Amino acid sequence: MSNKLVLIDGNSVIYRAFFALPLLNNEKGVYTNAVYGFTNMLLKILEDEQPTHLLVAFDAGKTTFRHETYKEYKGGRQKTPPELSEQIPLLKEVLDAFHVAHYQLQLYEADDIIGTLSNQAQEKGWDITVISGDRDLLQLVSEHVTVHLTKKGISDVEPYTPAFMKEKMDITPHQLIDLKALMGDNSDNIPGVPGIGEKTATKLLKQFHSVDNVYDRLDEVSGAKLKEKLDDYKEEAFMSKQLVTIDQYSPIDVTIDDIAYSGYAQADVRAIFKDLGFQSLLSRINSEQAVEEDDEQTELRAISYVIADDVTEDMLGDKSALVLEMLEDNYHYAEIEGIGIVNATNAFFIPTQTALNSHLFQTWVEDSSKQKIVFDAKKTLVALLNRGIHIQGIVFDMLLTSYLLNPADNNHDIPTIARRLGETDVLFDEEVYGKGAKMNVPEQAELSDHIVRKASLLFRLKEDMETQLKDNEQYELLKTLELPLALILGEMEYTGVLVDTERLREMDNSLKERLQDLEEDIHHLAGEEFNLNSPKQLGPILFEKLGLPVIKKTKTGYSTAADVLEQLQHEHDIIPKLLLYRQLSKLQSTYLTGLLRVVDANTQKIHTRFNQALTQTGRLSSIDPNLQNIPIRLEEGRKIRQAFIPSQTDWIMFAADYSQIELRVLAHIANDSKLVEAFRNNLDIHTRTAMDVFHVDKDNVTDNMRRQAKAVNFGIVYGISDFGLSQSLGITRKEAKQFIDRYFESYPDVKRYMDDIVQQAKHQGYVTTLMKRRRYLPDITSRNFNRRSFAERTAMNTPVQGSAADIIKRAMIDLNHTLKDENMHARMLLQVHDELILEAPKEEIDSLKTMVPAVMESTVDLDVPLEVEYEYGDSWFDAK
Repeated sequence: MSNKLVLIDGNSVIYRAFFALPLLNNEKGVYTNAVYGFTNMLLKILEDEQPTHLLVAFDAGKTTFRHETYKEYKGGRQKTPPELSEQIPLLKEVLDAFHVAHYQLQLYEADDIIGTLSNQAQEKGWDITVISGDRDLLQLVSEHVTVHLTKKGISDVEPYTPAFMKEKMDITPHQLIDLKALMGDNSDNIPGVPGIGEKTATKLLKQFHSVDNVYDRLDEVSGAKLKEKLDDYKEEAFMSKQLVTIDQYSPIDVTIDDIAYSGYAQADVRAIFKDLGFQSLLSRINSEQAVEEDDEQTELRAISYVIADDVTEDMLGDKSALVLEMLEDNYHYAEIEGIGIVNATNAFFIPTQTALNSHLFQTWVEDSSKQKIVFDAKKTLVALLNRGIHIQGIVFDMLLTSYLLNPADNNHDIPTIARRLGETDVLFDEEVYGKGAKMNVPEQAELSDHIVRKASLLFRLKEDMETQLKDNEQYELLKTLELPLALILGEMEYTGVLVDTERLREMDNSLKERLQDLEEDIHHLAGEEFNLNSPKQLGPILFEKLGLPVIKKTKTGYSTAADVLEQLQHEHDIIPKLLLYRQLSKLQSTYLTGLLRVVDANTQKIHTRFNQALTQTGRLSSIDPNLQNIPIRLEEGRKIRQAFIPSQTDWIMFAADYSQIELRVLAHIANDSKLVEAFRNNLDIHTRTAMDVFHVDKDNVTDNMRRQAKAVNFGIVYGISDFGLSQSLGITRKEAKQFIDRYFESYPDVKRYMDDIVQQAKHQGYVTTLMKRRRYLPDITSRNFNRRSFAERTAMNTPVQGSAADIIKRAMIDLNHTLKDENMHARMLLQVHDELILEAPKEEIDSLKTMVPAVMESTVDLDVPLEVEYEYGDSWFDAK
């Protein structure tokens, strides 16, 4: 097989990926859009190019050997946004996981590294593919070198060969250097000859072939003014040529033999994809491109246990580990494959039906004096409630303990936790059951062995894990917050929320009619019928028939992506209707049809699952469905909540939420007198901030000023940068920086808190919430500026966000106790961010109006008052 070398311009591709994709971050708060885009492209390169040799080249810094020739080289470039620069170290971790070589060299640019390696490979007759968004690399194009130039975004590339360059640019690859020497390059601050553009430069090169010939035969240049310009700026032209010429003999200490590529290990790539939250990319890991992984399994010691054919007293001790083995993620509907019970003296495997049919087992499970050690209290509770058994006496939850001790880890199953704690006597679940479509339940001997081994580890590791919690001052966090909350969440999940499916279907039909009317309007404006969902049909309508300006093209024609349409929405009446059509179409398919799909056929309810061990800030999230993500900006989206109704007649939905809780927590933690005073005096905090930032009195605060102040207030909590604020407000980075600076001048104690918390994090390696939840920050002392900067911002905002999350969790526990103590029928159904949703009989409304705010506002004692707002009505929509 012939050798195929692929060279990727790392800085260029990640830069383009950053600006091509929305500024998104993962559950850990880490920005990942640029890394995600780059990784998408890398997977495509591996599939399409099948390289035998592969390297990603990076710039080593701002200063290069070219600055000795021209100090202003690349001067005037905007500073790289921190949201981008902090992703470059992450990208290198991804490349390491893929076993892809990456390299940088002080004083040299990625172009020089690519040029030198390309030159080495060309001498051996290899085929070379270069991938970049930088046109300078086109000078490398040859019979053996194809440069794939990214166009707008990164998914759309054009392969440049010598023939294609001649056709498209009317120059040869080597003439690109001369072209840039004459016309200059604003992006790199290369002067060239002022007044000569691409057209004139190309014309000169067609006549004289090179810059040297132009000057050797200057008398032959037609046009006195052009001749004069060339003569006046001869020195700049030759300097520019020197600057744009790629050094193909740079002193790199890597050769093409060092960058052979033999594939990646699936486990390495899976691990980093899970860590970064790239779930959608997991399916693209192709075993054909992956290295054969080590298939050896750990030799396991024999474990002694009894397979029970009946439940007896000696199995059910006063303190036992209990494992209910379920293979499906959605435990609301999963089968229990078997049950393991381990105590100080015995270990048992009990077939599921043997246990569930046993009165003795049920009595033991429901006896609160019998202590149960479980892996996941919520999952265990729901699984047994679905089978008519209400477990009591859970004293330890391994999942939540592991989460508190290792909040950055995404994987908390028993084998993984055991391996983390030094135990090797266990197999991973996928080694026993397989995964995906290949998953199956093994023979009973293998099944029972695995389940009992898990229960044994659970029983054995409890004490060590509790000791770690106590050492961290987190034992109370588990016992008084997370574990009680898990049981409350389990009951909420089991209870579910009643859904008016007829109402959902009516909305579905109504939205379909609305979409049909919109489609007719669009066809009328277009003057013909076409498929709205076909970019191939839509593009020519917009850009040829209606003559709208072309923003972006793709391989298959015109781009009609959302960002393109948004730029065109004032150009023609058809565009706003197209944008609305797309929004409503997504609403109809994803949410209306999607919600109908997950309604339980028996209960007519939605039983979402709350993720309690996921985010590093401690916030809850929900899945199947994600009820925290129903779009409410559109009226049609808000109306979806009309379908969520009380489960009994003459009941209502009651919604209570904290007002500006994170800003109140910030005021408390920072002890900022101005912020504290504003909240104590019940002032509008955004108006107050606008007065300070814009130096105006209250009566002169405009709506726009308040809107901008609100963005600054909430942005500060999330560690926003001037780039992030400029994006959200549509202003320049300079204006955004001024806003942030003025904010800190107005609230100096907030600035002091942020400086102090960073120093504290550097000293101890983590930050904590008011309730001792930790977030570890290993990069807080990193020499890498970008990693350190991200860790510093995380140190500033985690105590605020995490404390707010802890407060609403505490409020849920307090409210649950109060409702039971008062013998009320009202019950919690959902938690959505800072909001609690209850259902209750109408006769309890007056009590709830007093009780719920009183409990929620007194759940913790802060220097500023907590404020709770409530509404109620016949549906979730009416309660909001």
